[in-house]
Amino acid sequence: MTRPAGRALAAAALAVLLAGCGGGAEVAGDAGNDVAASDRPGTTAPQSPTGAESARPLERSVPVGLRIPAVGVDTPVMRLGLAADGTVQVPPVTDDDRAGWYRHSPTPGQVGPSVLLGHVRVGTHGDGVFRHLARLHRGDRIETRLENGAAAEFTVTAVRTVRKAEFPTDDVYGDVKRPELRLITCGGPRVGEEYRDNVIVFAALSATRPAPS
Repeated sequence: MTRPAGRALAAAALAVLLAGCGGGAEVAGDAGNDVAASDRPGTTAPQSPTGAESARPLERSVPVGLRIPAVGVDTPVMRLGLAADGTVQVPPVTDDDRAGWYRHSPTPGQVGPSVLLGHVRVGTHGDGVFRHLARLHRGDRIETRLENGAAAEFTVTAVRTVRKAEFPTDDVYGDVKRPELRLITCGGPRVGEEYRDNVIVFAALSATRPAPS
């Protein structure tokens, strides 16, 4: 877990670095639309999904796979750190697009907010792995596979589309008392080669499968 100052720095860098999200052609469809207000976190804590109180946290283990059935995502997960200029790395722009886990955050299933990033568009290669992230709704499932053979399942509690200039640092990186997940990509209208907004999915642990003994 990074310290609060480190989280704030990383969040600010993340909001800037995800601006292009791979660039490329104009994105069609609903990726730029704000989700319904009922799906946005408000001033109160998001509701706990069924099973969230009974699901026990897992030991630290690097995520190797991510599956989101509602939007057709089934992707390997790579590790991401900080670039030489101090900004948060994002997955490379390739035709074999993958999600990436920010390694200075908890691993999925550990107490705290585990952060995964993905592109909405990968240049001339077309759609990115998180192309349809904004279509998720409260109650949708997110499954993560870990290096040690364990698995953590999360339930979406909220989806937000926010201006990059108003990136909710505390909501994304702030300490929480349970295992949670944050998925982040770009969204909203495009200005030149950049997207105006970030799409952020918030989810809480609802079930686990321990590592084989």
